[in-house]
This record gives sequence, structure tokens and C-alpha cells, in this order.
Amino acid sequence: MNSPLPGTTLTSSEDPLMSRVLKRRSRVRRIAAPVLVTALASGVLAGCGSGDDANTVTMWTYPVIFDEAKNKSYWDGLVKEFEKTHSGVKVTVETFPWANRDTALATAIASGKGPDAVYLVPDQLPKYAKNILPADDFMPAAAKADYTDFALKSVTYDGKVLGTPVLTSANPLICDKRVFEAIGESAYPTSWAELEALAPKLKAKGFYATSHSGDTLQTLNMTFYPLLWQAGGDVFSEDGKTVAFNDPAGVKALTYLKKLVEGGYTDKDLITTTPKLEQTPVAKGKVACTWQNTPADVEPFWGKENIVVQPPLKDTTSIGYGTVGAVSMLKGADKKNTGDWINFLSESKNAAGLQKDAGYFPARTSGGDLYPGDALQKAVGATLPSMSVGPLEDKSREVMGLLAPEIQAALLGKKSPQQALDDAAKAADAMLGR
Repeated sequence: MNSPLPGTTLTSSEDPLMSRVLKRRSRVRRIAAPVLVTALASGVLAGCGSGDDANTVTMWTYPVIFDEAKNKSYWDGLVKEFEKTHSGVKVTVETFPWANRDTALATAIASGKGPDAVYLVPDQLPKYAKNILPADDFMPAAAKADYTDFALKSVTYDGKVLGTPVLTSANPLICDKRVFEAIGESAYPTSWAELEALAPKLKAKGFYATSHSGDTLQTLNMTFYPLLWQAGGDVFSEDGKTVAFNDPAGVKALTYLKKLVEGGYTDKDLITTTPKLEQTPVAKGKVACTWQNTPADVEPFWGKENIVVQPPLKDTTSIGYGTVGAVSMLKGADKKNTGDWINFLSESKNAAGLQKDAGYFPARTSGGDLYPGDALQKAVGATLPSMSVGPLEDKSREVMGLLAPEIQAALLGKKSPQQALDDAAKAADAMLGR
């Protein structure tokens, strides 16, 4: 997630990464079935949400809180509190898996059975822009003024606020202190070169330098894109009309990743499969550093005292992935009741439970410091200005769907990095031009 530290405000003039995000703001992300893409893009759908059912609000969300019991407890408690003060209004919060969420949401919208409100991240917003009721239509002015620049601008597309931010997050580089002690190293890597230099020494002791998930269902925002950005590259060209990931920076990033795979410096099995976290080398204490997991993910396995937070790796620049979690109202919803619910859950005191249980950070300045005295979270928070939310382009998810299998092919040795990226670019540019 790209966001400022809690209690601070970040502007584009203060942070080149923000300038980069804002520059892409006027452009827009994927869906599986072409007919659904067409329907969403043309904005011909109607009847989304359960607005026909008086005094009911249905919200779709995803496992933001990883622990299932804690997730249920949080939402049940919040709904109960809301319904106490909104007599007669019934709120239902449904938690769905992250996988294939765009397909499920688009299908529901197309059939007029979508929810009233849904949790979205910035690069999903353009895809559903014509199905979303702008938050300005129901967001109180005082609440809008309370948001950090970063949080609010990250959900603004074509001048409209398309989501109500409820959290911000960061995926910095995190390293396992125990692994470094085992190989007699006290310096943690800050660059590609430093990680690569450590890799043989780690391998000799039975450790992987890092972990990379090449499963095509994984989001490239958290896997390949950070390397692409670190090499100075980007997913799309400046005008958004073509892709740019097959330029020298992209080839450099994929070549670096391929070198780690072929050297046995990352688990090759993860190139094609995604086991449960507890079954991975990361959880088993066999990986030195990762940018694909957060401290909250690994704490149960590493122990808090063994998590070392570093800035994102760098080649030409240090940049990682972070996001802004937001809740959007779909057209057709009961604006009054759904707006009241979204405004209620986004209040700092109510969103804090969602943020804190998952190790995330506030989107509002009034959220303050959720982790006083917590050096680990303070370190993660310090990396927030180095994060990017990813490309906000209309076809970014479709492009991701074309690029992911080509990256996997390169890592499996079926194609060279240049050939894989060129093949993905050819297909992506053809899609963007149609």
C-alpha cells in the first residue's frame, strides 16, 4: 500500500511515487468473461445491489483479517453496533475468498444480483467505475477532510472518489533474523545485488534467499511488479495506450528473478503451486527475506522478535507494493442506508479493528498511532511512503492475466525473459487497441 504514516499527510510534491500514481490516475483493470467486460464498460447494467429490499444492506468483503474467527467476530460486532442505532435496518456482511473475486463480482453485477457495498482496492476501481456511486454523494465533508491525501487520491478516478478508504498497508522487505544468525550474517540486504551475493551462502546452509510465488492466480502487484518498479520500469506506457513491461527494465527484472529460481535460491515448487502458508518454506523458517508476506503473516511462525523490517529492495530505486482498502457503493443500492453503513464502518474507531487485527494502518489522520510502543509496526509504517498501489489502468487486470503465465513460462525455462515479455506485450497491446 502506498500511504503516509498515520497522522501525517503526503502530497504528490513531497513524494515522487505519489506523482507517479497521480499521473496514472486518469487511466484505469480485468475480468474473465468478455461479455461481462463489455457490459461493465458500457455501464448498461442496472439493478445492482439489494436496493429493492427496503432497509437491508448487503456488503461483500474478503479475508482482510486472515483469522476466520476474528474476521467473523469483527464484522458481527460492527453490524450489531450499527443496527442498534439504525432501527429496522438489517446489514449482512458476506466474506468471500480473494481468488477469482473479480469474476464473481462482475457476474453478480451483470445479473443484477450484486451487493450494495463491496470492498475494493484502487486498481479495481476503474473497472467498476460506471457501476459505482461516487462517495461524494454520501461521504460527510468532515470525514472527507479527515483522510490522508494519499488514501483519498488513491481511490479517486476521473475526478470522482469511488471508494471510502478503510485501511492502508505496506509490504516492505522482511527478513528472518534466525536465518541470518545461522549463517553468521548481521547485515541485511538493501539491494538486488546484496541479496544475490548472500544467496550462495544461504543455499549452502539449506536456506532460500527469498520466496517467489509464480502461480498465475497470484497478483503481480505483490510478486513481479515490485521488481519491475525497482528496476525503473512500469507496467504501462505514459499514455496508457500500450504496455511497457517488456522494455530493458522489465527484462532486467525478470532475468534477475529467473536467476534466483535457476540458482535454487527460491523454492521452484512455488512457481506453479500455492500451498497454505504454514506449508511453505517461509513459515518453516527456510527463507531469508520476502516482500510477498507481511509481518502479520509470518509472526505466528517466526516470532515477533525475529522479524526484521527493511525498506523495499532496490535496483535503481527502492519501491514496494502497498494498497488502500476501500468500500464502494454500487448503483442500485439504497443510498441512505448503505451510505450510513459505509460511513459508520469507516469511522476511525470502527475501522481500527479491521486495521489492527491485520497489521494495517489508518486511512484517516484521526486514526492516530494504532501501535504505540510497537517497534515492529513502527518500522513497517516508516516504509509506507516507499509503496505504490500499482497501475490504475482500465485493463490492468486483463494485462496481469496475460503477463502472469508468460512470467511463469520464463521461470520454468520455456522462454527467455525477453521472449516471454514480448509475447505478453504483443497480446496486451492488441487487447488495449481493440
